[in-house]
Amino acid sequence: MGGEAQQTARNAASQYPKLAEKPVGQRIHNIYRDRLRQFTSGGQYESRNLRSMMYEGRASGKDHVKLSVYSVPDLARPPFNEATSHPFKPTSVGESFGPSWSTHWFQISVTVPSDLQDKKHLEFHWDANNEGLVWSEDGEPLQGLTGGGERIEWILPSGWRDGKEHLFYIEMACNGMFGNALGGDNIQPPGPDRYFKLTTADIVAVNLDARALFVDFWIIGDAAREFPDDSWEEHKALQVANDIMDHFVHGDPESIIKCRKIAQEYLGEKVDSAKVYENGDPAIVFAVGHCHIDSCWLWPWDETKRKVARSWANQCDLLDRYPEHRFVCSQAQQYRWLEQHYPSLYDRVKAKVKAGTFQPIGGSWVEHDTNLPSGESLVRQFLYGQRYFESHFGERSTTFWLPDTFGYSSQIPQLCRLAGMSRFFTQKLSWNNINKFPHTTFNWVALDGTQVLTHMAPAETYTAEAHFGDVKRSVSQHKSMDQDNTSLLVFGKGDGGGGPTFMQIEKLRRCRGLSDKIGLLPRVKMGDSVDDFFARLEKKAELGTKYVTWYGELYFELHRGTYTTQANNKRNNRQSEILMHDLEYLATMATVKGSLDGKDSSFRYPKTDFDEMWEKILLCQFHDCLPGSSIEMCYDDSDEMYAEVFENGQRLLNASLESLGIREYKGLRDENSSDKDGHYPVAFNSLPWSRAEIAKLPSTAESSGSSQYGLLRSEPGLGEVEVLSDTSPTSVASVTEIHKGVFEMSNSEYKALIENGVITSLVDLSLNRELIPKGTKAHQFVLFDDKPLYWQAWDVEVYHLESRQELSSAGASSMSKDGESQGTEGQLSATASATQITERGPHRVSVVVETKISEASWIKTTISLAASIKGHPSYVEFESEVEWHETMKFLKVEFPVDIRNTEASYETQYGIMRRPTHYNTSWDMAKFEVCCHKWVDLSENGYGVSILNDSKYGFATSGNLMRLSLLRAPKAPDAHADMGRHHIRYAIFPHIGGLDSRTIRAAFNFNNPMKVYSMPTSSSTPTSDLLSSIKLTGDPSLVLDAIKRGEDDEDVSRGELSQRKGKSIILRIYDSLGGKSRGIIVTGLLPVKKVWKCNLLEDDEEELALSKDGEVQVELRAFEVATYRLQL
Repeated sequence: MGGEAQQTARNAASQYPKLAEKPVGQRIHNIYRDRLRQFTSGGQYESRNLRSMMYEGRASGKDHVKLSVYSVPDLARPPFNEATSHPFKPTSVGESFGPSWSTHWFQISVTVPSDLQDKKHLEFHWDANNEGLVWSEDGEPLQGLTGGGERIEWILPSGWRDGKEHLFYIEMACNGMFGNALGGDNIQPPGPDRYFKLTTADIVAVNLDARALFVDFWIIGDAAREFPDDSWEEHKALQVANDIMDHFVHGDPESIIKCRKIAQEYLGEKVDSAKVYENGDPAIVFAVGHCHIDSCWLWPWDETKRKVARSWANQCDLLDRYPEHRFVCSQAQQYRWLEQHYPSLYDRVKAKVKAGTFQPIGGSWVEHDTNLPSGESLVRQFLYGQRYFESHFGERSTTFWLPDTFGYSSQIPQLCRLAGMSRFFTQKLSWNNINKFPHTTFNWVALDGTQVLTHMAPAETYTAEAHFGDVKRSVSQHKSMDQDNTSLLVFGKGDGGGGPTFMQIEKLRRCRGLSDKIGLLPRVKMGDSVDDFFARLEKKAELGTKYVTWYGELYFELHRGTYTTQANNKRNNRQSEILMHDLEYLATMATVKGSLDGKDSSFRYPKTDFDEMWEKILLCQFHDCLPGSSIEMCYDDSDEMYAEVFENGQRLLNASLESLGIREYKGLRDENSSDKDGHYPVAFNSLPWSRAEIAKLPSTAESSGSSQYGLLRSEPGLGEVEVLSDTSPTSVASVTEIHKGVFEMSNSEYKALIENGVITSLVDLSLNRELIPKGTKAHQFVLFDDKPLYWQAWDVEVYHLESRQELSSAGASSMSKDGESQGTEGQLSATASATQITERGPHRVSVVVETKISEASWIKTTISLAASIKGHPSYVEFESEVEWHETMKFLKVEFPVDIRNTEASYETQYGIMRRPTHYNTSWDMAKFEVCCHKWVDLSENGYGVSILNDSKYGFATSGNLMRLSLLRAPKAPDAHADMGRHHIRYAIFPHIGGLDSRTIRAAFNFNNPMKVYSMPTSSSTPTSDLLSSIKLTGDPSLVLDAIKRGEDDEDVSRGELSQRKGKSIILRIYDSLGGKSRGIIVTGLLPVKKVWKCNLLEDDEEELALSKDGEVQVELRAFEVATYRLQL
């Protein structure tokens, strides 16, 4: 009874209307969502939407902006003082400037008009659709400009609101952010005559409230578009965005304030400052600013130097304006460029580094390719990079940062740890076009078992725009949630530079505000470093989290053509690496010579020269240079750098040899005497094992014109040269034309049958074993159509294999009377036949095969077999001269062999990768083209065949068919890539038994032929003792790969870091076959006091026992890379 009264009271208190006021319909979702574009887009509504209120005033024209220009001749890029010393001539908006790659300096005088002087925020807007750099009147670089509507603003100093004239400069670069390609496709070759029209040079008063609302609405609109349709968060976003549009009144600034208040319903109240990140709730997405600048790519090296200045000036400005901003940047080379060419900006950067906001990262000289450089080159990338960061900023990197390289070789984790880095960041495998890589955060394990903690950004980019979707994908695409749910979001304009923009930082503030206010979007945080992120992951590992593991290479299922493109550039790389090995070995021995003979030497270790040479080599290993994916201008530059390396290398080589009493070989007066000056020939062996090979001796003016051969035998260092007699050889090679066009060449180990230019039979005589399957042809040149889906210089796609075309020799065979090739040097003779004998033995036999590719392209190959030397490897050698003028073709050479195995072995840096020879799975098939170094081997129980090469990196083994990639012909981004003359050496090396040290050493020998020098007999023994004073004995799998001086020895150091007293020698040794290996370092006569095992940076880690005889026992685990320091 009492309950009835209470019910009546409640009904009476309700404010819910009894009668419906009017019809209210449900919003049509897609219409209200599509409507959002009207508010911020250009087009027919721009004059009435938010864009129309972004600016409160604008001033231009000669009364307010006076322009004059100095156009630099000859495509030069002069520094500020030189450029501004020239006369300037008047110019104006509407003028065009060019051609491509030219530079134009503008002197700009601005006077802020009275009606703008009281405005809250003034900017100068400049847009010529190309890159530029704002300079102060006194020569300080201030702000980079991108053009094309992107980063066109520079904030005017507040002191310029005085109505007076103020002067500054803009350096215009006549290239876009991605070079000068025409037609809208950035990877096409650049046009030489591109001109850029100056469209904007204005003083602008910016409505900061409207700009802020623009960002508010952007993020709320993204939520309405990207949140699930069935979520309340999506519906709320759509409602708030439409309410903003409904309350906006064109021309009414107060309506903008009201709209921002409405936006707070979704974003919260803190998005206008870094306080938005002070909420204590944990974030799982950590945003760091980044600016990836390709050291060369669609622009030349010199333009990169300016890109660095433009980009990093931008970031210094943003770091001042946004306290939460943290900017990471790698590549010690780029810091060096800034230091050299923009010292005041470098000082600004250095101050930011000290403050902890500008964060050097990466630990390498450049963001280098990891497939193609040698092991020692990878070591030097870390050595030079880490030493630069330590000497200039006081710290080494702990994270290897390599987001854009085309695959990651299997020993990178070991080398990282040896260089002081336990962490690795990348994302490039997200580009795989066959299989999706399965992990985000994982332990990457090298061949030796060493691991690094690896993170691949789940947003799948290193140039995120900091959109709502980037934050969302940082979780939705995260593949390692079972172990950890955090991720890095790396944002900022990149590849061509620029870095983060203020708009990107503003968007991230709003994303965080949205997460705190509404939820659903992962919570993002700025202000942490990359090291902070990895430190948390490592802490979890310490507390028991078991991250998944990935063993071996991170094979990139794309860009496989980069193993082959720009062949001469790759050849220069291989040759320069070999040159540096020999130079450092000889210079090291020359500087310790006095320790043996007690005499002071005037020779000094040429550390400055070596550093300059190494830095050029390392720079050319940048991940768009060495792989072959840059424009032609870059290779013109790299050719010059390599030429300087080789020229300086020869000079230093001569100086080192001279200090050791060794000189150029000038030939003998007869077979058993010295030369005219009483010097005798000596063989120089720069490798750490004994060798013997037959070699053609250098010709002299007195020689008869016929080739003279010598048998070179040497332990490490110097050995003897036996001039071989044609009349009484101890071992012979022979060649015979047994039928027309069919040649048989043999030595005591092998017999080969060459028919119509290809090998139809190769028999191991010791086993009477045929190596070429019946009916197949080895050394068969094949041509493929090569039209990838898009990335021409980068990619070769699996379907190219279906276009295989065999190339045949040019015609019937014949021989000249003297066995020499007839026809003009370097050309296919129109009259000479396709195959002919050019050397008849007895020490070496050769047959030349001429192969026509097209009317413009041909191959001339010399197939040779030397007389065998007991106890030393013998192989069939091929030396091909190729004239190449093709379009989108791929040239390879095939070797079918009578060997069966489901895996082939490929040399990689400091180890071996075993890859499938079948296509069982999509992961197997994806490896239809892979990377190798000096050799590839296919072995079965009891027998195997290795293919050796001197400058090639692309290979494939399909079943029992071994295929070496030779040349490509892409037309973008270099229209002339690989066109012209090429010289290629390769060999087929059969061996009884499986893969072992014979292949390892044969490949080293093939790439490092012994040289003949001369010296007086009085000095040959001491010098020989010196050069062989360091030896490595024990398991033949051990390779002594480098001998050099210590970086910080007091007689070597350049003063970057603390010096060490005395002299030391650094040895790099690795296990090459994949098993525990033991050996002995023999130091001979050298006065070694102590021996340390150290890391790649030459920090002492463990002192080793040194016997009285100067011997040190070492033990390496499978594929371990070990560095030892011998203290003299």
